[in-house]
Amino acid sequence: MKGAARLFFTLAIVYIVIGMAVGLKMGMSQDHGEMPTHAHIMLVGWVTSALVAYFYHQLPAANASRLALVHFALHTVGSVVMVFSLWQIYGGNPSFEPGAGIGSIAFLLGMILFAYISLQQVWKA
Repeated sequence: MKGAARLFFTLAIVYIVIGMAVGLKMGMSQDHGEMPTHAHIMLVGWVTSALVAYFYHQLPAANASRLALVHFALHTVGSVVMVFSLWQIYGGNPSFEPGAGIGSIAFLLGMILFAYISLQQVWKA
């Protein structure tokens, strides 16, 4: 595995470890106030990153493209800012709501770019 596929898979592994730690902390403390943050870590971080890694690994032409690295940058910055902001918001600090919005927009832009990259590969003649 190399290129964007390796980067996305590495990010997925980081997210699953963090997500499981947050889930364990919630279970041990019986405080499930961070459930939305946990869900975003697991779905946006672990699942989405792993699926995208698999796609890029299976399609080397897409993996080798510079757009795949731009996608990784948008995905990573967007997801980290979004998740950190959610952690702050659900921890009682609503002043981080703009960060959640900015992170979400960056993540969405990354997914729109991924749609362009992936559909171009899938519909190639």
